[in-house]
Amino acid sequence: MTNHITTKWLGEMAFESNNPSGHTVRIDAGPDDGGSGAGLRPKALMLSALAGCSGLDVASLIKKMKLEVEDFKIDTIANLTEEHPKYYDSVVVEYHFTGSNLNEDKLKKAVDLSVEKYCGVMEMFRRFAKLEIKTIFHHR
Repeated sequence: MTNHITTKWLGEMAFESNNPSGHTVRIDAGPDDGGSGAGLRPKALMLSALAGCSGLDVASLIKKMKLEVEDFKIDTIANLTEEHPKYYDSVVVEYHFTGSNLNEDKLKKAVDLSVEKYCGVMEMFRRFAKLEIKTIFHHR
């Protein structure tokens, strides 16, 4: 299976990229790099893709396992190399679960399944970055 994405230049430093979902995303450089900052930065978008991919896995498992979770967020903290081409050489992925009745073991299992088995974007990142996974519980 292949994905075909078209990314069209809008002028200046802005681009619009389509998606099989039918939605588009605007990509732009910041003012320091000649853009107007009216879009998402490409490298940061990779972190959103990583969190989004794994988040979908975990959300699906929360539903399947019938777990009670009031709030769920993923923080990705990435280190960018200093030399060009700059890339992420290490990424910390923090899964934050909030609730009054959290099943820590099952939530940890859901995260592990995503990280080790299901998330393709995680696998891609693994090819170039050191990953550190943290699962954090906030009990109400």
